[in-house]
Amino acid sequence: MSNLLNWQEGGQACSACWRAENGASPPRRIEIADDNLSADTAFRLACEGTGLLWRGDFQNARLLLDALKRRVERKPRKTVTAMPEAFHLHRQAQAQRARTLGMLLVPLAADYSIPLRRAPDVQLACQEAYGPGSEDSVVSLRELLSLISTHEWRKKGVMILPLGARIHPHYGVFSPVRGEYLDLIQKADLPSTELAFDIGTGTGVIAALLAKRGVAQVVASELAPRALACARDNIARLGYAKKVAVIEADLFPPGRAPLVVCNPPWLPARPSSALETAVYDPDSQMLRGFLSGLADHLTPRGEGWLILSDLAEHLGLRTREQLLEWIAVGGLRVLGRHNIRPQHPRSKDATDPLHVARADEMTTLWRLGLR
Repeated sequence: MSNLLNWQEGGQACSACWRAENGASPPRRIEIADDNLSADTAFRLACEGTGLLWRGDFQNARLLLDALKRRVERKPRKTVTAMPEAFHLHRQAQAQRARTLGMLLVPLAADYSIPLRRAPDVQLACQEAYGPGSEDSVVSLRELLSLISTHEWRKKGVMILPLGARIHPHYGVFSPVRGEYLDLIQKADLPSTELAFDIGTGTGVIAALLAKRGVAQVVASELAPRALACARDNIARLGYAKKVAVIEADLFPPGRAPLVVCNPPWLPARPSSALETAVYDPDSQMLRGFLSGLADHLTPRGEGWLILSDLAEHLGLRTREQLLEWIAVGGLRVLGRHNIRPQHPRSKDATDPLHVARADEMTTLWRLGLR
């Protein structure tokens, strides 16, 4: 999102382009901040919604952000274990944390250089995320550090064991860090190796895995421009460009296939950024869209593979009965299921506010066929 940020500095009115990937509006109040600002004062101002435009040393700004994080974590929180109230309170706390930490701001020149002492070179990282630079701008330090981190992950890649290769996530595209659902896809018996559709391909990892397993032609659909570019880049890197076509489509490609795979967002809640759309899906729109349209895109003896965690059920956000009803209404029947327990660290973290739900989570590959 790009708006104009306005402030007073040195007795003059100033303005710059405002950058916020989560769609946040620019702060209405701005104070100029430097190395003399104490962490306690900065925290008070940030909690009040005052943006702190940094003019001091860049590395000191990073230290101040760490100090703000510690103060955010010290704030007492209401402890609730009943779902879904615990989930909603957790999301509220996350949103408040993001707002507070997002008040520490840094300037970017038109060429994406940072006009601060000891600032790193972030030009390539910014170009990858924002496109070519054209005007001075201001961004939260928190977002800028996330952008830098994603740039490094994009260079290094994420090792995907079932694929035997690395996937390189782009900024704003969810990284396949949870590999258990890929294990399910790797082990399930393919109904056909002729053609498969991968719905909402993201980084392209599922399409690549299907190609590696011997599917002759994969059509991977995606709507988000960043994800389209990311998937095409990964497919080309892996040498599957002749077997995998990445197309722009809202859910299904044209035609029918003997295998249609979808890994929709798992939680029916509103995302707070573009990246969160891979996790949160308001009112289960993508899930319901897949189930309602699958019958029109399957061959007579084809299979639809729905990869879905039951975390939403443990959080009280969706019931198993609702899911089964959507399957039936879509003219589908359950042919079988393959389950796997999550292996990520949060599933074993007893300090996580949602630990009770995460401890019981199961990820399932639902094999669906026509009724």
